[in-house]
Amino acid sequence: MKQDSSTDSWNKEKMSDEWIRLSQINDERINFIMPFTFKLLGDVSGKTVLDLGCGEGGYSRELAKRGAKVTAVDCAEKVIKYCKSQAEKEGLETTYLIRNSCDLNGIENDSFDIVLASMMLMDCEDFEGTIKEIHRVLKPSGKLFASVLHPCFAVNGNGIGRQDTGVDRKVVVANYFFPKERLEPIAKGANELVVWRHRTIEDYVKAFVKNGLTIMDLNEPSPDAITDKSTVMLDWLRRIPLFLFWELKK
Repeated sequence: MKQDSSTDSWNKEKMSDEWIRLSQINDERINFIMPFTFKLLGDVSGKTVLDLGCGEGGYSRELAKRGAKVTAVDCAEKVIKYCKSQAEKEGLETTYLIRNSCDLNGIENDSFDIVLASMMLMDCEDFEGTIKEIHRVLKPSGKLFASVLHPCFAVNGNGIGRQDTGVDRKVVVANYFFPKERLEPIAKGANELVVWRHRTIEDYVKAFVKNGLTIMDLNEPSPDAITDKSTVMLDWLRRIPLFLFWELKK
């Protein structure tokens, strides 16, 4: 596997344990990001899908249950082992590969109807290399469904932060044009540090266009689009769009 700061950061054993734990208790992921993503994906039965940056495999397992032919990729060996064990327990047929997203060696050109990149593009060191590989492995007219932390509102440690607490917290922007990487905990209260990166909306769009992907749709959804559940985080997300979702076509 091609090594870089992304693979070094996410491939630590304790980091894998922490992500597997967090992914199963994270409120916005479980009750908002995942269900909204599947709403966008629609019927995947019979389609070939690449789950890129699959993490603990929640998407790949659900995709397989919905009839997709799934290949799931992550750079972290331990989470791939976890994914395989969970899929076996549930009797699901999924191909799991350990790869850097910018080097999908062994995957042929024009292989997938859909590439799903859920909350991972902002983590890639070689972002443009990842987009090139996505374009390569998509079939003609295939689609990329990608979500990221919203560059305008996600805390980046380099000029975008928070003040106040709870649903009254406000986003404070001192410097948006600051694409600097930093080491911070994966979540509040977590011990393991991960590389975080800030890219502007322009950075994303120019890379998509440069590499032959056409933007078909863009969403800054409120939780109301998917749930009426009320928690402090979900209620705050009804005011501030923390996530950005793209649908792109080759």
